[in-house]
Amino acid sequence: MKAGLVQLNVSDDPARNLPVTEAFIREAAAGGARFVLTPECTNLLSSDRAWQKEALYHEEDDPTLAELRALAEDLGIWLLIGSLGLKTHDPDGRFANRSFLIGPKGQIVAKYDKIHMFDVNVSETEKYRESEGYRPGTRAMTADTDFGRVGLAVCYDLRFPHLFRRLAKGGAQILTLPAAFNDTTGAAHWETLIRARAIENTAFVLAPAQCGAHVAHSPNAPARQRRTWGHSLAVAPWGEVLADGGAEPGVTLVDIDLARLAQARGRVPSLTHDRDFDGP
Repeated sequence: MKAGLVQLNVSDDPARNLPVTEAFIREAAAGGARFVLTPECTNLLSSDRAWQKEALYHEEDDPTLAELRALAEDLGIWLLIGSLGLKTHDPDGRFANRSFLIGPKGQIVAKYDKIHMFDVNVSETEKYRESEGYRPGTRAMTADTDFGRVGLAVCYDLRFPHLFRRLAKGGAQILTLPAAFNDTTGAAHWETLIRARAIENTAFVLAPAQCGAHVAHSPNAPARQRRTWGHSLAVAPWGEVLADGGAEPGVTLVDIDLARLAQARGRVPSLTHDRDFDGP
């Protein structure tokens, strides 16, 4: 099975981002990809909450979701929309950061709300409080496709290995990790953590990413442009990096052979060796 990782450099304007995303998805499908994956924040990357209230939609009305579902059906592909920012009906008005697995008939096969919120102090001048605008999900998610079982995660989830263990124990053979990974932490940790999640769970990890400096059109956008690391990765169950998308937007194609997964799990069957234990 050939997969296509779409690497994007989105702005905070969904209408400007959508045609670029569609073009890359078409390129991946034309290259033979049966499974195409886009990054976190496919429709918009912004920390301006007032702007998000204007630019975002509820799931049932979202034009990006509708267009990409139609495109998946037109191309006859499986499509992971890495995540969309969406309005919710929550009383506190927070948004959802929601990943969608779309089938080749355009149907929503699974959806997953990012569980772990990026509330960090990268430096004195770079602080993030994702939970102020987005409410965390509460449920892990796997889904069956015609090429294997997929486990869904998003970006900061990467730092919480127990989630990936749950997905792998639930039968996931391919773990998806769409991301808009900070460029500072990305340089330090991105590849190491993804390879670790692949190795410890003997699973493929497919991680399409945002990259570069992100243009903001909102009137209240911060002067400092947000930067993301890029380097979309495909990693095999034995830990080999099969593909690296580099630092620029584009499409990375990679062959996924599930025989490699069976071989790795046969050599080190650690998924069957978990034990309960006492202690703190």
